[in-house]
Amino acid sequence: MRHNEVVRRLLDFVLGAALLSGCGPAESTPADPGQPDGWDSELSLNEAEDLNADPDVVEIDLTAKEADVQIREKAYTTVWTYNGGIPGPLVRAKVGDRVVVHFHNELPDPTTVHWHGVRLTADMDGAPDMPHPPVKKGETFTYDFVVPDAGLYWYHPHVDSAAQVGAGLYGALLVEDPNEPKDLGDELTMVLSDIGIEESGQLQSPDVGGELGSVFGREGDSVLVNGRVRPEMVARAGRRQRWRLVNAARSRYFWLDLEGTPFVRIGGDGGLMSSPVTADRLLLVPGERADVLVVPVDTPGETRTLRWIAYDRGYGTAFERPPVDLLSIEASDLPAEDAGEIGSVGRDIEVINTVGATPVEIALTMDQSGETTTLGINGVPFGQAPPIAAAVGETQVWTVKNEMAWAHPFHLHGFFFQLLDANGAALAPLEWKDTANVPVEGQMTFAVRYDPRPGMWMFHCHILDHAELGMMGMVNVEK
Repeated sequence: MRHNEVVRRLLDFVLGAALLSGCGPAESTPADPGQPDGWDSELSLNEAEDLNADPDVVEIDLTAKEADVQIREKAYTTVWTYNGGIPGPLVRAKVGDRVVVHFHNELPDPTTVHWHGVRLTADMDGAPDMPHPPVKKGETFTYDFVVPDAGLYWYHPHVDSAAQVGAGLYGALLVEDPNEPKDLGDELTMVLSDIGIEESGQLQSPDVGGELGSVFGREGDSVLVNGRVRPEMVARAGRRQRWRLVNAARSRYFWLDLEGTPFVRIGGDGGLMSSPVTADRLLLVPGERADVLVVPVDTPGETRTLRWIAYDRGYGTAFERPPVDLLSIEASDLPAEDAGEIGSVGRDIEVINTVGATPVEIALTMDQSGETTTLGINGVPFGQAPPIAAAVGETQVWTVKNEMAWAHPFHLHGFFFQLLDANGAALAPLEWKDTANVPVEGQMTFAVRYDPRPGMWMFHCHILDHAELGMMGMVNVEK
């Protein structure tokens, strides 16, 4: 008998015995399709290529350059980009990773990269001349820092920032925590922004509207989600999603509405909060982030739209402004899921002890007595006042008063803070913030504790036109 015939008979015998004993091949169970193929293709972000094989090091090349990008239908606009796209590439890391960014400037003007919200060392913060000068055309600078906290952060210039961010320079940095729950929903990172484009298709001048435009805060006429005008998503009905959102606009407040669908906010600037909060609408001021759970569609065939709603940040900024469609979400024909309960989501956050804390009081001010309007801190524009003194290990309680008829998103570089109520107690649920709204002719109070990272640190209004008009200051943290 030939060898092949022997092998065949042995296989038949083994298979037959297995079938008789009930141990034959099990019937295959179709895999859960999850989301339909390509469900988020119009929202996908290019990710930065990690050049380092070390699993604890993320090393990338980042180039600021002009590029022709299609924003409006059938038209290309020459914009300023990181790596050729709007937004720049998503940088993905995990808690504790070392991030190395080889930054190249191919733009005609000097620039920097500020890593908004990251608790890094002052020399890597990207504030010009503190201590490094801006990166000139043709030059390279390497940013090298560790990311100690989970959350969504972002990067943008800090030279002529209103113009450069308005031209397209911004991107997201997502720091993941391997210990967080994995079953919260299908994740999407969304960079919300806007851009001004002329009828000719050219980028709008950064000084459009003159001084009035600066005082008002310029908003582009094209509102973008991940660099696209009204992208579409086809999602499975009833299936929960986790949206990581950042407002990268230079002035626009994003007040989000999903046709009555609630947002369950589980985190913000500095990662997860102590417990979730549910709201019918979600407000993100410039520079702020949110981590939310949402079931955007419930029934196969249903379509819902995420919309921008005008938020009154003062002086008629919401008057007769219609909603803007941001994202169309269509339910696929897959069978609907039952999202179920989310369970316990949150983390323990230590309340900052404010006993004996140093009080700091500042006012956000406007001076129209001269030939031009000047914004400032305590009546003084940036660069004309000494920095606020602080020491490593010190706790301060800031009261930020708004003396203007515009709201201001306040941002502190390099440190997280906790918002306080009128009685000085930490607001619940607890969360770590680096950007928060100061209401029209109102005030905001927070506690901050300076960990061992001495240096000069900026704080400013994140309506970037206001920062350019002088609404910035410095904190000098000494050992």
